[in-house]
Order: sequence, then structure tokens, then C-alpha cells
Amino acid sequence: METTEIEVRTGGREVVHDLTGECEQFLSSVGAAAGLLNVWVPHATAGIAVIETGAGSDDDLLAALRDLLPADDRWRHKHGSHGHGRDHVLPALIPPSTTVPVVDGRLALGTWQSICLVDTNVDNHTRNVRLSYLS
Repeated sequence: METTEIEVRTGGREVVHDLTGECEQFLSSVGAAAGLLNVWVPHATAGIAVIETGAGSDDDLLAALRDLLPADDRWRHKHGSHGHGRDHVLPALIPPSTTVPVVDGRLALGTWQSICLVDTNVDNHTRNVRLSYLS
């Protein structure tokens, strides 16, 4: 297995960050052929989604998460910014990992699919993402 960790600066805002380019670079650097790429975010308040980006779907996802998980006083988890407890529920809806097939050294994604970090936690400005390739 080949593995690396990358750092993603999300800033103090909700974000859907496209990791596809970093994933492709990693696969190229390890000489990937056929196997599986696992993308893992080791944080309790972020997730990994396979979603279309650039056509508004990323903004729609953040809007839907605001509707499902409003940043208000309902959450028992109280530390951090106002409504931060919702961020700890996020990984139950958008899991902290995904696995994508690799065929001929390339991600076997559909035409409009991208691998994205989803982070609604405005208190953390930097995230780590582990990429692991298993041939």
C-alpha cells in the first residue's frame, strides 16, 4: 500500500473542496495501475463526498446541509462557534472516507464526479486528508 497525507486550507468558512486533482497526482506519483484509492479525513467534523462541482451542486450541498443541520442552539455539543454541534453530526451524513476504483492508473469516476472534502466547521482552518492506494 502507498499512502500520503495532504493538507487542505479551508479557511474560516464552509467549503466543498475538490480533491480530484490531488488524488490524480498521488496516483501518478506512486505509479498506480489497477487497484483502489481510499480517501480518508481524520477529523470528527468533516466528510468526503463524490459529487459534481462547478455547476452549483457544491453550493447546493452546503445549502442542504444548512437546512438539515442548522447552526443554532439545538445541539448538546456546545464548545466552539455558535451551532458547532452540527459539525459533529455531519460525518453521519457525509462519511469521513470513500474508496474509488483505479483502472489503468486513473480514477474510475463518472463524467461529472469529483472527490471532495466537505467541511462545515468554521473553527478549523486546515484539514488533513490521507490518500491510500492499494494495488
